[in-house]
Amino acid sequence: MRSTLKILSVIAVVCLAAPAFAATTVKVIEGGEGGGPMTLTLDQATIKAGETTFLVHNDAMSEEHEMVLVKLKSADDKIAVDTAKGRVDESNLNSMGEVAELKPGSDGELKANLVPGSYVLLCNIKGHFQAGMHAMLTVTK
Repeated sequence: MRSTLKILSVIAVVCLAAPAFAATTVKVIEGGEGGGPMTLTLDQATIKAGETTFLVHNDAMSEEHEMVLVKLKSADDKIAVDTAKGRVDESNLNSMGEVAELKPGSDGELKANLVPGSYVLLCNIKGHFQAGMHAMLTVTK
């Protein structure tokens, strides 16, 4: 009995002393149909630095979407669009990964270790970024 209490005491101390490393989860909803407004909304616009999971849902009925995570140099950093292609030139961006080719009604996931700074999440399917399909994310210490 005494050894069981000692073991339980040690387990309790270890559990209390161990830091909790819970990853942050950001829910992303993408919407919009061809020819209309496009949306990309986040359930939170500011998060703490660290391991982050983006749960992405395409809420559109017929339109495919994607989500690209980009680290910006500053919060007012401008993203250039190649108007001839109707897309952002991703080779000029600091992309942290993407959820590509998300069919209508489907879900995707992206995990990234984020440092403090400004980020933008965007859909880079032709015309979607220009139609408003992007959102800012601020990561703090």
